[in-house]
Amino acid sequence: MSIDNLRSSLPDWAKDLSLNLSTLTRSSSLTEQQQWGAFLAAAAACGNESVLVQISEDASAHLSDAAKSAALGAAAIMSMNNVAYRTRHFLGSSYDNERMGLRMNIIGNSGGVDKVDFELWSLVVSAINGCEKCVTAHEATVRGEGLSQEQIWEGVRIAATVAGVANAISTVENLG
Repeated sequence: MSIDNLRSSLPDWAKDLSLNLSTLTRSSSLTEQQQWGAFLAAAAACGNESVLVQISEDASAHLSDAAKSAALGAAAIMSMNNVAYRTRHFLGSSYDNERMGLRMNIIGNSGGVDKVDFELWSLVVSAINGCEKCVTAHEATVRGEGLSQEQIWEGVRIAATVAGVANAISTVENLG
């Protein structure tokens, strides 16, 4: 398994990340598609090639092609949206009425997966990218679609762990 490859690549100082990664892949309050889509979207959002390749390999065993595409689409669109919405928030209320002017069709048509799954993956990416407006908007949507607080937090835990793993792997790769 590729998650195992990631875990074995982590140094001793990142043992907690390895343990968290193991725990999050074994049990979940999420459906299999939600869980592995969250892993894949988080890996794409983190920008570390090794982490993305390893997680993608495992995710492929659990996700349809449509779900893989939707998870990667959530990572892509939210990477754009998080910059725009976070910056509008930073600039203050005088920008609230500015039209975003960016295409976001995938959000309304999530590529053959349930809306709640795509929205969860969007929340996961937004948590990694630190966009308060997007996190709260997507959290409200998934709550409205029936996800529990526990399930939402599971997605956040996946985001946090994958981000930590990506950071540790990048550090190892940079140190040679």
